[in-house]
Amino acid sequence: MTQRSSHRFSVAPMMDWTDRHCRSFHRELSACALLYTEMVTADAVIHGDRERLIGFGAHEHPVALQLGGNEPDKLSHAAQIAEDWGYDEVNLNCGCPSDRVQSGAFGACLMREPERVADCLSAMSDAVTIPVTVKHRIGVDEDEPRERLYEFVTTVSQNSPCTVFEVHARKAWLKGLSPKENRDIPPLDYPLVHQLKSDFPGLTIVLNGGLSKLSDCLAHLDGLDGVMLGRAAYQDPAILLTVDSVLFGTPDRHDSMTSALLAYRAYLADQLQSGTPLHAMTRHLLGAFNGQPGARLWRRHLSENAPRAGADIQVFDDALAFVAKDVSLHA
Repeated sequence: MTQRSSHRFSVAPMMDWTDRHCRSFHRELSACALLYTEMVTADAVIHGDRERLIGFGAHEHPVALQLGGNEPDKLSHAAQIAEDWGYDEVNLNCGCPSDRVQSGAFGACLMREPERVADCLSAMSDAVTIPVTVKHRIGVDEDEPRERLYEFVTTVSQNSPCTVFEVHARKAWLKGLSPKENRDIPPLDYPLVHQLKSDFPGLTIVLNGGLSKLSDCLAHLDGLDGVMLGRAAYQDPAILLTVDSVLFGTPDRHDSMTSALLAYRAYLADQLQSGTPLHAMTRHLLGAFNGQPGARLWRRHLSENAPRAGADIQVFDDALAFVAKDVSLHA
């Protein structure tokens, strides 16, 4: 039985990062955060190795699958598979600017085809009972952001059942900038996203892009329905330790990163026994102690030893021994 999840706080879908091992770590840090998979194309979901591509553990709930594609029939089929596999939500990517998605005419390219997006979201919604949502930018290339954003949201909301819009508050430059540069160079426009919520009060508007502190998240939640953290949550995951108390008013799962990692150790041991290489999991842990005593030794020991053939749980234990036991929490 899947759970309906709040969009008040979520961790963004991030290619090469938010796999099942990363999500399991993040879930150990926060019970309430909505977690997203990496983007998976509809074709891959339909024809690929589903356990490898979209498999997840029951402990990850609430968790959403992000799909890439532009064909309503394929997306509806993939959405149905997502629901059958137990996902709490399915999300359509309309924000990724990579060459890969451009060659397939999906991702951020779809910002210029809101009618097609509405058709895709309608087909997906018709196929499932779980929420269908969309993640997008505020514009593309030379677009005037307010004009493109409002056209997109108006068309999609009026012509599909979708009511949840996750807005990366930057334009996507499809030519001239790499995906990495697209996450930094285009300027953020938070006021535009707040104005969007004021003008579309019946929609759920979630802000993404450049957020790095829970205090900033709280400020934006005074006016918006939700916030979504990306790189900050991955590169400095200790920020997630106090999400539950600060943003949801519920007890935190752990009072320190050390405590969380000791709990996560059981997951590591289980996965190792199943044949998962240690490095596939510990690569997501390198930023766990950023700014704390022993952080550099922690990172170095894992980076140098976890990728070695036969690396076992002792590598993790030895790395943890380098780190001070009492880890201060982020506010």
